[in-house]
Amino acid sequence: MRKMKDSGVEWVGEIPEHWEVHKIKNNFKIISGSGFDIRLQGNSSGEIPICKASDISKAGHYLTSSENYLSYSQSIANGFKIIPKGSILFAKIGEAMRKNRRTLTCVQCGADNNCQAIVPNNIISNYSYYIMLCVDISLFDNNGTIPCINNSKFKNSKFPYPPIEEQEKISAYLDEKCGYIDNIISGLKKQTDLLAEYKKALITETVTKGLNKDVKMKDSGIEWIGKMPAHWQMKKLKYIAELSPHCDFSKISAETEIEYLPMEYIKNGYYIHNSGKYSEVPDSLTPFESGDIVFAKVTPCFENGNIAIMNNIGVGSSELYVIRPYAINRMFIFFWLQNSGFIHKAVYSMTGMGGLKRVPSQFINNLPVLLPPAEEQEKISTYLDEKCKTIDKIISDKKRQIQTIEDYKKSLIYEVVTGKKEI
Repeated sequence: MRKMKDSGVEWVGEIPEHWEVHKIKNNFKIISGSGFDIRLQGNSSGEIPICKASDISKAGHYLTSSENYLSYSQSIANGFKIIPKGSILFAKIGEAMRKNRRTLTCVQCGADNNCQAIVPNNIISNYSYYIMLCVDISLFDNNGTIPCINNSKFKNSKFPYPPIEEQEKISAYLDEKCGYIDNIISGLKKQTDLLAEYKKALITETVTKGLNKDVKMKDSGIEWIGKMPAHWQMKKLKYIAELSPHCDFSKISAETEIEYLPMEYIKNGYYIHNSGKYSEVPDSLTPFESGDIVFAKVTPCFENGNIAIMNNIGVGSSELYVIRPYAINRMFIFFWLQNSGFIHKAVYSMTGMGGLKRVPSQFINNLPVLLPPAEEQEKISTYLDEKCKTIDKIISDKKRQIQTIEDYKKSLIYEVVTGKKEI
């Protein structure tokens, strides 16, 4: 076993005795991004890719392309510093910074002002990538209203520096091991994606065609629904459920615990419990009562299935719709609002500027809903509830497997780049 010494860096701990500790500024040049005029965005080809935080998230280990390109002369004219191939790129501001995602550039590029790069000097690029995966950028937050990296603190921070030949050996070892791990993770993610798609297809088929495969069908008269069972009816949502119903908060006090539901707390038919106390309900929030169905009205949360049936009285984000069924089985319409045809049609109806588009309330009120007889609604709801819970459990188990493997990968990288694991 090789001899170890204290690195003097808290997050690093002990390192091999012959390794050194360097400041970031001694082995890296920092290149910050520049403001990216929206009028220049949207070009899918060109000489220089201009990267955003979203490009870093999508890239993974190696960045080879971007959603936006400029010519070399445009890049220089608009103040972009050219980031050389072999640099480490990461977000430096906002929630994207806290996600701690990194990528290694395989092409020269530019970056918008939410990102920055470090250019390795006398250090292997790939080793730099792996060591930077272990550096928590949020430790260098400027502690302002908006999270943002303090480069003065960052460049004076320290990291372990093995001899070049060991850096190369570490890089090759981690490439092999992480490549194998990533293939396993990729396979599990494909399985979860397929299960999620199967669940959507199952819901869509069942709420529009029923459980009896031999039932007589008729044309619904609506393209995205197609044929429907001949004995079913159709009504607009406004005649079977109330949109934005009245909620009685008259009895709440400063000690009353009610549900508080941010939009991101609704996931795939479930919600995360988050109670709070209010002496009065803020007008800016959306009220709901137990049994109400809440779902996101804004993209991309709407498409992602942010919908749930509430078990408590409470308030949620202003970007939520609330539906209270009165002439239809609650679970049946809950599943109806998850069918692919409705979702695609609703997305097409969205209005608003830029990325923040919403499903109009008029579209929801006038939404056509298929109505089986009450007994059939109950059977369909029970069937889908059982099937979807089974699918969701399998998906959840696979996601736990993915998280366990990703945690192992992080631990492996840390052990190797800090010299605790000898290779």
